[in-house]
Parts: sequence; structure tokens; C-alpha cells
Amino acid sequence: MESFYTVQGEGFHSGKAAYFIRTAGCDVGCVWCDVKESWPSEGYPSVSAHEIASRTEEHPAETVVITGGEPCMYDLTELCNALHERGKNVHLETSAAYEIKGDFDWICVSPKKFKAPLQSELKKAHELKVIGFNKSDLDFALSFESEVSSDCKLYIQPEWSRRDRMAQPISEFVKSHPRWMVSVQSHKYLNIP
Repeated sequence: MESFYTVQGEGFHSGKAAYFIRTAGCDVGCVWCDVKESWPSEGYPSVSAHEIASRTEEHPAETVVITGGEPCMYDLTELCNALHERGKNVHLETSAAYEIKGDFDWICVSPKKFKAPLQSELKKAHELKVIGFNKSDLDFALSFESEVSSDCKLYIQPEWSRRDRMAQPISEFVKSHPRWMVSVQSHKYLNIP
């Protein structure tokens, strides 16, 4: 769908320069999605993995983030290989509703109620990031704690439009469950595109 150079605004790698590759196509359907134009896969040009990877060479960052839409609707092996050939660290942002295909240096799984993650893919996560839209999402987050590896980073992130409403419940949640950490969308606070 698009690619762009920016600063990672969320999770464990927040604040790092990163080149983003956004795939088109998503059937998860999050009501709060801020890139709903990525849902259809039609209407976007088909670009080879090597062409996409070559674009990253125009920027000095070592980190490349593959996101969506839902990128795991595709086999990303060829793209990962092309990026690794260029010395890039390849990160993935996925709901894990599909099998993860590719060689990734970092995998962030953000499970959604709308389409459950595959249990087989949860163990691959280096980072689990649950979006807090309602208080019930806190229990939803806890339901995945035992499904990921013991060294997986656990984040709860307020949904942007409800950040004021969810600040206190998320704060109390983290204090009660100290393995979890708060993630915020720093790029939105700083107006970083």
C-alpha cells in the first residue's frame, strides 16, 4: 500500500528511526483502525520484494517494520530475505490471525477480539501489545499472558481516542500486573507522520 521513513511510535522500539512497509489487505476489521484505507487489497500496485527492499537503501535506519493492513495474509519470506541481504533488521507488526511466514528479527503481536490470533503464532512474539479500548480489554490482555513466551514484552496501549478514559484503568492494571508495561502512541503526541 505504502512505504515511508519515520520514527517508531509504539512499543519496545518506540523512538527509533524506522522504514515502514505497509501491506494492503486486512480482514480483521478493528473499529479503531486509523488506516482503514489499507483494508482492501485491490487498487494498489503489485511491487516486487526486491524493489520494496531497494527503497530502504535511501534511508540510514537499520530497522524496517512490515505492517498493514494485516501483513501475514502474505508469505513475507522473499521480502525478509531481500531486506536481510541489505543488512536490515526486519520487524513485523501483526494480529497473528494468519501464520507468520518469513525470517523476522522482532515480532510484535497485537491480538484482536474481531479475529482471534492463531495459538501457534503467539509463541513467536517478542512483544505482545494489546489495545485498551474498553476496561474489558484488560482481561482480554491477561488471557494471552500464558500463551506467549516468558521473555515476551507485554504492553497495554490505550486506544488513541479513548486515552483519557483508559489512562486510570490501564495505570491500575499495570500496578496490579507488573509484568505489563504501558505503551503510548508517541508519534501521535508529537505529530510525527
